[in-house]
Amino acid sequence: MAAAGQATGSGVPETCSLELILEALKLLLSPGGSGSSSLQITKHDILLATLKSNLSALEAKFLKDPHWKRLKLLRDEIANKAEWPQNSVDTTWSFTSQTLLLLLCLKETMIHLAADFNSGQPNPRTPEVAPALSPDTLSISQQKTVQSVLQFIVTLGVCPYLIPGVGVRLKDRTEFGAVVQDVVCLDAAPDATRRLYTSCSVLLNIAQHASLGSLIFCRHFGDIAAGLCQLGFCPSKKNALKPMEEVLNEEERALSRRALKDILDQVYQPLAVRELLILQGGPPQSCTDVKTQIGPRAPAWLRRLCGQLLSERLMRPNGVQAVVRGILEGAGAGAVGGSDAEATAADWKKCDLIAKILASCPQQSLSPESYYRDICPQILDLFHFQDKLTARQFQRVATTTFITMSRERPQLAAKYLLQPVLSPLHQCLNTAEIPESDMAPGTILVTEEELSRCIEDVFKVYVVGNEPLNVLMDSLLPVLNLLFSLYCFTKQSVSHIRSLCQEILLWILQKLERKKAIASLKGFAGLDRSLPSLHCLCQFRAATQGGIMITIKEAISDEDEDEALYQKVSSEQCQVEHLGDLLSHCQECGLAGDFFIFCLKELTHVAVENEAELKTQPFSSKSLLELEQYQTLLVEGQEQKLLILQLMAVLCERMSEQIFTNITQVMDFVAATLQRACASLAHQVESTVESQTLSMSMGLVAVMLGGAVQLKSSDFAVLKQLLPLLEKVSNTYPDPVIQELAVDLRINISTHGAFSTEAVSMAAQSTMNKKDPEGRREEQQQILYERHADGGRSHLEQQQSSEKSNQTGLRSNPPLIPEEVNETNTTTDQESGSITRERLQEVLLSAYDPQIPTRAAALRTLSCWIEQREGKALEMQEKLLKIFLENLEHEDSFVYLSAIQGVALLSDVYPEKILLDLLAQYDCSKDKYSPETRMKVGEVLMRIIRALGDMVSKYREPLIHAFLRGVRDPDSAHRASSLSNLGELCQRLDFLLGSVVHEVTACLIAVAKTDREVQVRRAAIHVIVLLLRGLSQKATEEEDGVETEKRIFQSSLGSRFPDHTGVASATSSESRNRKQPGFFLALPHVLLSFAKRTIHPWTLPSNSFP
Repeated sequence: MAAAGQATGSGVPETCSLELILEALKLLLSPGGSGSSSLQITKHDILLATLKSNLSALEAKFLKDPHWKRLKLLRDEIANKAEWPQNSVDTTWSFTSQTLLLLLCLKETMIHLAADFNSGQPNPRTPEVAPALSPDTLSISQQKTVQSVLQFIVTLGVCPYLIPGVGVRLKDRTEFGAVVQDVVCLDAAPDATRRLYTSCSVLLNIAQHASLGSLIFCRHFGDIAAGLCQLGFCPSKKNALKPMEEVLNEEERALSRRALKDILDQVYQPLAVRELLILQGGPPQSCTDVKTQIGPRAPAWLRRLCGQLLSERLMRPNGVQAVVRGILEGAGAGAVGGSDAEATAADWKKCDLIAKILASCPQQSLSPESYYRDICPQILDLFHFQDKLTARQFQRVATTTFITMSRERPQLAAKYLLQPVLSPLHQCLNTAEIPESDMAPGTILVTEEELSRCIEDVFKVYVVGNEPLNVLMDSLLPVLNLLFSLYCFTKQSVSHIRSLCQEILLWILQKLERKKAIASLKGFAGLDRSLPSLHCLCQFRAATQGGIMITIKEAISDEDEDEALYQKVSSEQCQVEHLGDLLSHCQECGLAGDFFIFCLKELTHVAVENEAELKTQPFSSKSLLELEQYQTLLVEGQEQKLLILQLMAVLCERMSEQIFTNITQVMDFVAATLQRACASLAHQVESTVESQTLSMSMGLVAVMLGGAVQLKSSDFAVLKQLLPLLEKVSNTYPDPVIQELAVDLRINISTHGAFSTEAVSMAAQSTMNKKDPEGRREEQQQILYERHADGGRSHLEQQQSSEKSNQTGLRSNPPLIPEEVNETNTTTDQESGSITRERLQEVLLSAYDPQIPTRAAALRTLSCWIEQREGKALEMQEKLLKIFLENLEHEDSFVYLSAIQGVALLSDVYPEKILLDLLAQYDCSKDKYSPETRMKVGEVLMRIIRALGDMVSKYREPLIHAFLRGVRDPDSAHRASSLSNLGELCQRLDFLLGSVVHEVTACLIAVAKTDREVQVRRAAIHVIVLLLRGLSQKATEEEDGVETEKRIFQSSLGSRFPDHTGVASATSSESRNRKQPGFFLALPHVLLSFAKRTIHPWTLPSNSFP
C-alpha cells in the first residue's frame, strides 16, 4: 500500500512544532457553533454544519495567522505528494482527508524531532536524575487528542464503507455512530471502496511510527483488519453498480492482503485472535448508549478467511497461549488474571469452546499427527504457569483440552500428551532399560522438579478432569504400583505431593473396573509381583524443597546385607499398613469390602491347602537345580500366606463396621466363611474360633432374613448361592444346633422368607442382642438383677452355661458381672455428651459377655470413647481400669489385645495413677498372676512408654527398677520379656540412665554369665549390644568395663554362639574407636545374624504382641 501511503519525502522544507499541529487537530474537533457540549449528541444537520465550520476555520487560520505558515507549507507539501483524492462534495470525506493530512504532518514532525535529539552523556554526579525525554514524546492530553482524531477517522473514513456482515456496524456501537451512518454520502466521488483503501493505507503509514502505531492498533485494530479483509479478499458482486476490480487493481488488492498479514504478525497475538473471532461472527463489543442489536451474519468468504487466519495464529510459536488468552480476554473477563478471572475460570462453556478449537485439526496442517506433535507441548505448558489466577484459568483450559483430545483421538493423545506427562515414572519402572551412563550409584534419575510436575499434571488431568476414559485409565495402570510406592514413601515424612498421590490413587481405584481394581490392590500388597514396579536399582530420596527425587541405589556391601534385608521387610510391612489407610477411604464405593472378601477367600485357600503338597519328594528323584527351585517356590508360597494373614489383620483393624455396602458382599462374606468351615471339617480341624465365626456368619444371614434388611427378589437370587454350602454344613458339621440352623436357613431362603422357624429367629436375636428394642434390654437387665439377688447359682453352673454358649454361638444368658458395673451414676445424666447413660451401661455389660466378638467389640468401644475424651466414660475410670485388667487374663488374643489397648489409652489420660498400679501388678508374685498376664501388663507398660515420648524420663526410676526385679523372676519367659522391655526403655530414654547405669550393667553382666536359660542370656546380650551402641564416647572409653564384657561374652557363650560373641566384641571395639555413638545398626545385625546362623529362632515373649 505504498502508493497511497507515500505522502512524505525528503524535500520537506521545514517542520513545525508538535503543539501547533495538535492545536490544528483540536480546531477540527471543536464543537463550533452548535451550542452543544459534545459532538456525540448532535443530529444530521448540526453534524454537517459543524464539520463545514471547522474546515473553514482551519483554512482561515492558515491564511490569516502567520504562525501557521509553516504548518500550511508542510501540509501542502504532503498533500501534493499524496495520490489519493482529498476534496469531495461529501463533507465527511473532506473532513477525513484533512485529519489524515494533519496526522501525516504530525508523524513527519515527530520523526525529525527524534532524529535531531541528542540526550547527551549522563552526569555521574547525579545518576539518580531521570534522563531527558525525547522531544517527540506526547503528553497524556496530547495522546487523548490524537485518540479522538483517530476515532473520527475510523468512524467517518472506515466503518461506513464496510459491507454488511464485515465488522461491527456503527449503529450497534453508539448513537453517534448511527448518526454518522446516515450522514455519509456514498454516491459522491470518490468511490466508497477507494475511500476505504485510502483511509486504511494512510493509517498504516502513520502506524509505522511506534508511538502513533500503539495508539492506532490498541483501539482500532479490528476495524482496520476488517477493511483490509474486504479490500483484499471480498469477491465482486454480480449486481454491483461498480465492481471492485474497476476501483482497485490487482496490485492494490495484493498490497491489502500483504498488509493484513503484516499487521497480524506484528500486533499482540491475543488481540489478533480476539478481533478475528469477532470478524468471524463472535459477540460484538458492548454498547452503553443503545441496546446491542444482532447484526447480519458474516459472509461465508469472511468466515473461511478468519478460520484460516486463526489456524495460522494457532500454528505459530506460543500460538495455543495466544488463542487461549484471546478467547478469555475477549469473553468479558478483561485481562487474564484480572478481577473477573474467577468468573471466567468457573465458566466451563468457554473452556469447552477452546478445547474444541484446539482439538480440531486445521486444514493447513499436513496431518493430524503433525498437528498434535506441534500443539501438544504447548498444551502441556499451560499447566505450569506460576501466577495463581492465570494458572487457574489456563490449567482448566488445559485439562478440558486434554480430555477432549483423549476422547476424539486416543492414540495420538496417548503418544503426544500422556507419554510426556508420565515419562518421569516410566523411566524408573522395572520394565525400562536404564542407560549405562545413568547407572552410577547416587545418580539422580528423576529430579525433584520433574517428579513434582509429573504428579501435579497427573492430578490435574485425572482427578480435576474426572473423566474415566479408557486411554487415560490404560496409560496410568502401568505406573500405579510406582505411584503407591511413592505414596508410601511420602508417609514417612512431610511432603506436598502426599495428598496428590493419595487423591490420584483413590480416584483410579474407584473408577477402575472392580476386577482391575482388585488386581491393582494385589500389586500394592505384594501378592502379585508380575505388575510393573520401581526398578530394583532405583530408590526414592527426600529432596530439599519438600519433594521427592529418584536416584540410583548405592552398592550394598556384604556387611550391609542384613541391614538391607531388614529395611526391605520393614518397608513391606509399612506398605501393608498404608494400604489399609488407603482402603479406609474406599468403603462407601464397596471396594474395601470386595478386597476384604478377596483376602478372606485367599485365607480359606491357605487353610485348605493340602498338606501332601508341602511334603518334599525324595531327594534322589530331583537334581540340585530342581530342588533349589522347589524350595524357592515353597518359600514364596509361605511369604504369600504370611502376607495374607498380615493383610487380614490390618484390614480388620482399620476397616469400620460399614465395610459391606450391599447384599452381594454380605453373601460373599458368608460364603467364604462357610467354605472355610467346610474345609476345616474336611481336614478334621475344628476349633472354637471356627465355630464362633460360623455362628456369626449364619446369624448374619438370619438377621437379613428376619427383616433387618428389606430383601427383594434379586436379593434372594443372590442368597440362593449359599444353598449348596448350607446343605454341606447341615450334613457334615458335628454340632446339632448348627446343623438345624443350616437346614432352617436353606428352607427360609428357598421359600423367599415364607417359612421361618424359631431357630432362625433366635439366631437373629442373638446376633442383634445389643440392638434390640428398649423393652427387651430392660427385660435382660431385670433378669440380670434377679440373678444377682438370688446368688444361688454355683460357679460350676456359670462355667457350664458359658461353655455351652461358646459352642452354639446362639442364645446365651448374661454372665455374672460385678455389681459396680450395674451401678448408675446420677450425676452423669445431667451432663451433656454424645453417649447416653443407657448406652454406657450396655457397653459395660457387654464387656463381660461370654461371646468373644461381643466382648472384644465392647472393649474396643470403650477404648474409642477414652480416646475421644468422652466425659461420661472418663468419670468411671476406676471401673474401666478394672474391666480392662480383668480382661487381660482372657486367653483369646482378640480380647486381651483390646484390653491392652484400652489400658494404654486410659493411662494416656491418667498416667501417674494408672502407671503405678500397672507397675505394682507387674511386680506381683507368680501365685497372684500368671506369667502370661504379667507379660501382657509389660506390653501395656511398653505402649505407655512409647506414648509418653520424652516425658518417660519422669518415670525412669520406677520403670527401670520394675524391669530389673523382673529379671530375677523365677519364670524364664518373664525374665526374657523384662530384659527386652529394659532394652527398649533404654532406647526411649536415649540411654540417659542416670545413677542406675551401674545397676543395669551389673545386672546384665550377671545374667549373661550365670543364667541357666539360653533364651534369657540371648536377651541380655541383645540389651548389652544396644547399650554399647548407644552410650556416649565417654562411657565407652572405660577400658576395663569393655574388656570385662568381652571376657563375659567369650566365657558364657563360648563356641555355642560365636556370632553373638563377635557382634558384641565388634560393637565394643567400634564404640571405643568411634567419636560419635550410634545404636541404630545394632538391632538389625543381631536379629538377622542370629536368624541366619542358629537353629532356634530368637523370640521374646513381649514382642509377640502386635
